[in-house]
Amino acid sequence: MKFQHRLYLILTGIFIASLVSANLIFQKFFSWTPFGLYTFELSVGILPYPVTFLVTDLISELYGKKKADQVVLSGLVASVFVMGVVMVANAVPQTEWSPVNNETFSKVFGLFGPAVFASMVAYLTAQFIDIRVFHFWKRLTKGKHLWLRNNGSTVVSQFVDTSAVLILLCTAGAIEWVQFWPLLANGFLFKVLVALFDTPLFYLGVWALKDKVHEDPDESGW
Repeated sequence: MKFQHRLYLILTGIFIASLVSANLIFQKFFSWTPFGLYTFELSVGILPYPVTFLVTDLISELYGKKKADQVVLSGLVASVFVMGVVMVANAVPQTEWSPVNNETFSKVFGLFGPAVFASMVAYLTAQFIDIRVFHFWKRLTKGKHLWLRNNGSTVVSQFVDTSAVLILLCTAGAIEWVQFWPLLANGFLFKVLVALFDTPLFYLGVWALKDKVHEDPDESGW
């Protein structure tokens, strides 16, 4: 197997693992006060999620839009499959000697329908926007200014992702509308900061891998 094929599979694996783990752990919340300036109150599901945008940007840069779209769809299929497994596992009764009882399992992994639906809709919308904005900036700058397409695409798509989830959850009655703006500000600001911090990683990845992926990202057909 060629190096670029192995690399693509590895990046796809990281993408899917980040996405699935974000959907599994989202029910725990934490607070974070960077440099004592502002306190974020966020779901732990937000921690692996920005990795998905870094990976799609790398795949977009190295392999092109078609391959990035394929990874997004693979992530959706994997997420739906895992959610189905969790729902079945939640439905079957425990044994008397089970170390984890029904109540504990349901509390940790029990999926609230509107939350899962909102996550999937926002995921698809944001990822496809991220890929298209990335390539828009790449064409506009004639392949220059990596930082612009990396951050420009991620900032736009993360705003769409955060607002779409909250709108759907508020509409479904999962959270109160009064919480919309505080949650939007917290989530979006955190994601923007992460996007800025991962820019050096994007540059490093492109620098280390660009010459090893010997193909035209817009013409690859494998």
